Amino acid sequence: MDRNEAIREIKAALKRRSGRAWSVTGGRGTAWGWITIHALPSRRVEPCDYMSDQDRTELAKLLALDRVDQQGVSIAAADDFRREYVDRANGRPPSVIGKPYWD
Repeated sequence: MDRNEAIREIKAALKRRSGRAWSVTGGRGTAWGWITIHALPSRRVEPCDYMSDQDRTELAKLLALDRVDQQGVSIAAADDFRREYVDRANGRPPSVIGKPYWD
């Protein structure tokens, strides 16, 4: 699954399940393959552009995670991570769990 396909699927699944839009973006430059899931800019909290506690709780529930960082969820640039988060966004148990490829 390529990065852009994963972005489209995650964004559509989160909107369908929550009724709200989420920012799902691909990295740039050396982080090109990475994906970030965050609240829309209009829902971010100042002064640091963080996610609100309410959005963090909702996103964690949607993705079946224990918690979500204030800066959102980062998805590594690998097919197994992308497939894991497409499954999570669709409310399915992950068919594969991404394995870190870095030290």
